[in-house]
Amino acid sequence: MSKILVIHGPNLNLLGQREPDVYGKTTLEEINRRLQEFAKSNNVELEIVQSNHEGEIVDTIGQANQRGFKAILINPAAYTHTSVAIRDAVAAVSIPTVEVHLSNIYAREEFRHTSLIAPVCHGQVSGFGADSYVLGLEAVIGLIKK
Repeated sequence: MSKILVIHGPNLNLLGQREPDVYGKTTLEEINRRLQEFAKSNNVELEIVQSNHEGEIVDTIGQANQRGFKAILINPAAYTHTSVAIRDAVAAVSIPTVEVHLSNIYAREEFRHTSLIAPVCHGQVSGFGADSYVLGLEAVIGLIKK
């Protein structure tokens, strides 16, 4: 069974209560439950982590090969626009990676229009709320089945 690493970045632990007009009312626990159900129906195993700390995210990505992960699904959240370290970690591990966002980052403030992570990912899904995660998971499963 293939293992996929799911990483939720900073403040995503506050979903459901944080700016529901932007991020919706779905909690992180609900998203994780949906992801686990989708993974099970596609015969893949998920490890899901959430961190507010850039270094912890970098370490988690850096250990992905040794831990047997075949793909990464990541919502870097605010680090999308600022973290060269996360970008470099994704590039270094050479594991199929898909970036996801609940909101359409290109329809928001100008500073959110640039993703430092997207250029080293296979693709990006944004703007579909909690469905962005399921769409992203479907994409990474497709990548590892190729």
